[in-house]
Amino acid sequence: MKNTIYKTALLLLLAMSTMNAQTINWSAPGKERHILNANIGAEYGIVFGLGYHYKLNSKLFPMTVGIEFSVPSGNTLLDDFKTKAGANVRWIKVRDFQFSTRVQGVFRRFENDNVAIANFGLDMAGVVGYYRPKWFGGVEVGFDKAIVSHFKHSEYYKETYPDVKNGWYEPSTGGNFYYGVQGGYTFRNHEIYLKGGSMVSQDFKTKPMLPFYVQIGYNLKL
Repeated sequence: MKNTIYKTALLLLLAMSTMNAQTINWSAPGKERHILNANIGAEYGIVFGLGYHYKLNSKLFPMTVGIEFSVPSGNTLLDDFKTKAGANVRWIKVRDFQFSTRVQGVFRRFENDNVAIANFGLDMAGVVGYYRPKWFGGVEVGFDKAIVSHFKHSEYYKETYPDVKNGWYEPSTGGNFYYGVQGGYTFRNHEIYLKGGSMVSQDFKTKPMLPFYVQIGYNLKL
């Protein structure tokens, strides 16, 4: 029973990971450096996100660096949340086809009646897409790994399992693969995009309660 509760909490924690990842049109014209993002989507629930990215206009390997923050809808604000920070690099451009990768450090928090979990992890993904100045579409494959987690158990849980201990637990507690499609439209210094896909745990057997994700987002480039 105790392991089932742990696994359920960790799956919900990892299900918060896929969304709020930067999606941009690499072929959009303009010399804007600052990208502000707002998004809404569904993973295990309704999730709202904000982000800021700074674009480094290298001719060889264009790159953005930034930070993202998201929270699910619920009665208690900041009970659950996720932050990401990292870089997104476009490595290959062959005519209108481009390949980019993203690496982000992740900190997230999840709480239910049994336990509050704080986790540090790593999110890595690659995107192959077709990019035009006004629109783009692509396929994304990624992996989010929970590396180390801190468990703080509720008094109710301690009464049921008196031997349980709070603290940091290693090695890594699990991970999710995700894969999906994305597309968007660019006009002046604005961008709207839609992305969606599926998730499965690293054992390729277990899926979250809601095994898919969908997100609509908006970028303002300044």
